[in-house]
Amino acid sequence: MLKLFSPYSLAATELKNRVVMAPMTRSRAIGNVPNDLIAAYYEQRAGAGLIITEGTSPSPNGLGYSRIPGIFSEAQVAGWKKTTDAVHGKGGRIFVQFMHTGRVAHPLNLPAGAEIIAPSALAAPGQMYTDSDGMVDMPVPRAMAATDIVQTRKEFMKAAIHAITAGFDGVELHGANGYLLEQFLSPHSNQRTDEYGGSIENRCRFVLEVVESVGKAIGMDKTAIRLSPYGTNGGMLPYPEIAETYGYLASRLDELGILYIHLVDHSAMGAPEVPAAIKQQIREKLQNTLILAGGYSKETAERDLQSGLADLIAFGRPFINNPDLTERMLNGWPINTELDYNTFYTPGSQGYTDYPAYQGE
Repeated sequence: MLKLFSPYSLAATELKNRVVMAPMTRSRAIGNVPNDLIAAYYEQRAGAGLIITEGTSPSPNGLGYSRIPGIFSEAQVAGWKKTTDAVHGKGGRIFVQFMHTGRVAHPLNLPAGAEIIAPSALAAPGQMYTDSDGMVDMPVPRAMAATDIVQTRKEFMKAAIHAITAGFDGVELHGANGYLLEQFLSPHSNQRTDEYGGSIENRCRFVLEVVESVGKAIGMDKTAIRLSPYGTNGGMLPYPEIAETYGYLASRLDELGILYIHLVDHSAMGAPEVPAAIKQQIREKLQNTLILAGGYSKETAERDLQSGLADLIAFGRPFINNPDLTERMLNGWPINTELDYNTFYTPGSQGYTDYPAYQGE
């Protein structure tokens, strides 16, 4: 049997295979509350060894997109419990991904009383979709004061406790794709002059504090992070000290005992490729699990597992139109390539739960 389909121990969480369903925003949470449709979607994909949910906000301030879920209210915790029960009922394991969008947001997508905050008062380039006004420019966020940093860290911590209450097996912090945590890491979005800006150590400080806070709340054996050096979403740009930044961050995360680093290479979607040297550097610094993601096939996944570069491999878009992707790869069944891009982020079941499992020839 291929290594991809062999069991794996993720600390105390036993995975039935090394296939990970990557987090993907799907915008089906009406009123920002997970619902029965979302539970059905993840239940269909429980053949994966590990599911990582779509980005889920730990705070009203982090709900930058239309119809993304949160995990800060009782209704949201109860809603997510439907999903975890459904996935566990099929023998799957599921982590929730915490995504605070930071400056990648628009007020029309936020609930009353929430505001757009970021490390610095620098707008993300481009536009944001809103249900009420369509595409609109993203505004200048308010630069976070010291009190905001403390408050946001507490929100992550409280959300982690909510995640365990909702039945999740663990938490993945979204430190990628240009959202709040990566906004602190990059000198392009972080131009602070206090202890959270300037040097590599300072720019990594908030991320490490959030990891430590979540780890204290639920245990480091349930605390993980996703990173995307060279990703371009949200106005992220390469900078000279990327390798040094992520090398330092990986070392510090390893010292904290992070459960896994989930490293995504967005070159399959047009971003610059993550150099092999950075992947190898993180692999060498990390004692625990490394998940790699980015345009993988069954064959390339097996190659990187066999070489020891990765412990688990995450697949994203193929899980959208192949709810039984793991079974298709295991049995050599054809992979469905028909994908409706128009329904990626629309409400309702179309293009979400209506992709069929393999029916045989």
